[in-house]
Amino acid sequence: MISGPSRRTLLTGALAGLPLLPATAAPASAHAARPPKRPNVVVILADDLGWGEVGFQGQRAIATPNLDRLAAEGVRFEQAYSGAPLCAPSRCALLTGLHAGHGTVRENPEGGPQRSLTEADLTFGGLLQLAGYETACIGKWGFGPELPGQPSHPNERGFGEFFGFIGHRAAHRYYPERLWHNGEIVPFHGKAYAPDLFREHAVRFIRKERDRPFLLYYPTTLPHSPSVVPGGAGPYRDRPWSGPNQRHAAQVSRLDSDVAALVRALRDSGQAGNTLVVFTGDNGPHSEKGVTPELFDSNGPFRGDKRELYEGGIRVPMLAWHAGIAPRVERRPVAFWDVLPTLAELAGMPVPGGLDGLSLRPALTGGRAPLRRHLIWNRPRKVQAIRRGRWKAIRFAPKIAGAGPEGRVELYDLRDDPGERRDLAAARPELTAGLLAELDAAIGPDPRTPYRPG
Repeated sequence: MISGPSRRTLLTGALAGLPLLPATAAPASAHAARPPKRPNVVVILADDLGWGEVGFQGQRAIATPNLDRLAAEGVRFEQAYSGAPLCAPSRCALLTGLHAGHGTVRENPEGGPQRSLTEADLTFGGLLQLAGYETACIGKWGFGPELPGQPSHPNERGFGEFFGFIGHRAAHRYYPERLWHNGEIVPFHGKAYAPDLFREHAVRFIRKERDRPFLLYYPTTLPHSPSVVPGGAGPYRDRPWSGPNQRHAAQVSRLDSDVAALVRALRDSGQAGNTLVVFTGDNGPHSEKGVTPELFDSNGPFRGDKRELYEGGIRVPMLAWHAGIAPRVERRPVAFWDVLPTLAELAGMPVPGGLDGLSLRPALTGGRAPLRRHLIWNRPRKVQAIRRGRWKAIRFAPKIAGAGPEGRVELYDLRDDPGERRDLAAARPELTAGLLAELDAAIGPDPRTPYRPG
């Protein structure tokens, strides 16, 4: 667990020369046009990017000028939550609108067995495909098996174009032996950097001439471990940090530059004015292979990191940018499972029944994010959590994270103690018991109903 120090102001002129986002439409005023129905959509998902690792969340040691500009011109979600504190179940929640107490995939392979997506899983790609969108997934899909034509393949789950990694473990290699293009294997023999291939493929997809709207889902592998980046540490090579930390910072800045390349392609192709860009990360920061998140305050003021259900493991940076959005900060909690119903509304499609998510369209059109009863996280046989208003309960299974044979329950007041330092479970037993009962009731089979688009 991380309990990072206060933010450091480590860099000033050392970051000069990093590529910057080209000029886009001017920030919308409070009375500017609202995002129309059926905008193009680009969803960018970073891998293991901490809440505090971007400038718009207070980062000072790592430069992310392009993301910072998008955040300043769009909606920044101050209390955004991932679907899980680790990869596969978090992505499942993002794609399907179900939290990890209801979704098909609730664990990573090492906690396994990890399930695959099924024919019952309607993703936001499938939903927008039904709405007439041209759809693509470029990057790390994260659900096996490594076979074409099976129900968990991106082409079968609503993405007409796919380029990248299918499985979870294969995506840990930055110089892959092979990638998938739709149902075919493309050899690279370890000679190409995967994020560069993803960026180039995505730019081509954006610039493609078409007569209908498009959806690009761009789950990059940056800045997941290992800390591998072409050219080494780049502008961070002279920092008094370890090599892994220098390269990790370079990965984050390279992610920022890749986002700039996608936005530049939107502008150059004349599509920036009618495209919604959503950027977020799949879980909290990693501390693997020599990376020390404390150096960067990667989890901001929060406790915990990747794999943990403390706030640092599930709070993620999140922004939405569109030329018609008035800049603002949304402070109500939002979660990954809100993305699918949001895109459904923007595409003019009925929101599927039985989802856990709520549409964030009001937050993009001058209103507020919806109020909700609770937020749920579930790692089967390990740890579960529920947030209801200011209160959050975490339940550890027996012998997990130092828990005894009976397990352990913790209760936190996030309004007064966002760093989760003061466990109030013993002082508030009735509140704790009520939250756990609500948690239990929220975990079970998939509650969705068959989708009837019209």
